[in-house]
Amino acid sequence: MKVPLSWLREYVDVNIDVDELAHRLTMAGNEVDSIERFGHIENVVVGEVLHVSAHPNADRLRLVQVDDGDGVHEVVCGAPNVAKGQKIAYASIGAELFDAYSDEPGKMRKLRRSKIRGVESSGMVCSEKELGIGDDHDGILVLPDSSAIGTPIGDVLGDAVLDIELTPNRPDCLGVVGVARDVAALTGESLRMPTLEYEASGPEVETLAKATVVDGDLSPRYLGAVISGVKIGPSPSWLQERLLAIGERPINNIVDVTNFVMFELGQPLHAFDYDKVADHHVIVRRAMEGEHLTTLDGVERKLDGDSLLIADPSGGIGLAGIMGGENTEISDTTVNIFLESANFNPQNNRRTAGMLGMRSEATLRFEKGLRAGLAEVGIKRCLRIIQLVAGGEIAPGLIDEWPGKGSEQEHVDLTRRDISRVMGVDYPTELVEATLRSLGFEIEALDSGASGNDGWRVSIPYWRSDISIPEDLIEELARVIGYDDLPATPLSGS
Repeated sequence: MKVPLSWLREYVDVNIDVDELAHRLTMAGNEVDSIERFGHIENVVVGEVLHVSAHPNADRLRLVQVDDGDGVHEVVCGAPNVAKGQKIAYASIGAELFDAYSDEPGKMRKLRRSKIRGVESSGMVCSEKELGIGDDHDGILVLPDSSAIGTPIGDVLGDAVLDIELTPNRPDCLGVVGVARDVAALTGESLRMPTLEYEASGPEVETLAKATVVDGDLSPRYLGAVISGVKIGPSPSWLQERLLAIGERPINNIVDVTNFVMFELGQPLHAFDYDKVADHHVIVRRAMEGEHLTTLDGVERKLDGDSLLIADPSGGIGLAGIMGGENTEISDTTVNIFLESANFNPQNNRRTAGMLGMRSEATLRFEKGLRAGLAEVGIKRCLRIIQLVAGGEIAPGLIDEWPGKGSEQEHVDLTRRDISRVMGVDYPTELVEATLRSLGFEIEALDSGASGNDGWRVSIPYWRSDISIPEDLIEELARVIGYDDLPATPLSGS
């Protein structure tokens, strides 16, 4: 799981060095395999353009006076957008920049003092491409006016991406918010949850679409929403940058939002072209033996009777939790959307994906088992962002087919005796309660009569499908509090 530090900071304040952060996450069970740093370039700082004048020997070049906090330097610049008063990225002699003119990806070149058409240039005013943070080389990168002159460019534009090797039992950390929750618990900071509210209007969703779950054993919960009048197009730069930072290719604003929310919260979603769904009726059922579906990648798939199909009355329109169908794909002509957020059987999802050779980021999450409550949070978050980036009218209400309602475990009882038996230590009440609450657990005291509080009833939150027994909670206490103070017990017979 790739987690950009800039994205993480949207949900939790990070006031420690990235290497220390990686160490704490690793010691708490989320091993950071590597850290990739971007935008941290020696000898590049924030500068201010003091004056721009014409080059005496070239019509398309200009002489730019730049203040970098240590002095004023003259730079020959060909960018058409350079102007007096701008805050810019100034590279002094000796800086190692990305070669904007090379066809070789990642090639660097050392900036040397040079004469350009008879005028000495003492550095460079940089574009995104020369800093390695984008592909734009048509003009210089203009920084916010608030940027302080002389600040290293890495402090303004730099980012670090943590590549976390997650254990199979932590699907909550397959979303940036889940990692942020751990960071908050480990550093004593507060978690800021993403906003879910959106504006709904028009006809109720039940009048516009219908969903029927035929095989509830394979789909314990299925939610749907309708958004009318969206405008399909490229995503805004902030959304594209979030996806590119984790290695995902932007496609269009609707598909990008579903991917963004999956990586943010850990809940996969899928958007169908509403007008291509027959009778606007979605049917969740097992495929018929030998039934065919052409998926979004253009491949015709032959299914067996245990594959879970998203269908309409005319046939299949998607492979549940794996890939959508080509016949309901979002395109440039899409105006209305049916948005899906669901809970699928993990074993069945893994089996079907393996049989068809279709492992994906979505199957990675579904096969680990997600709680039903996450699907509702995911669809609300997705609706909010779609409305922000694509407009449209969201129909009031949600289609919510929930055949598995009431089947999930809701709480675990944890006693002091459990903790002492497993860990060999008695944690203070305040420490146990503060630690569990920092991880988002709701707790209430267990009444043990005259002996007083002997433990806690702990509610399982919608993002933690790995919690089912007291030992799971004890592991949470140990990894957050730390293992250093645990007593050393010799092995029997030693």
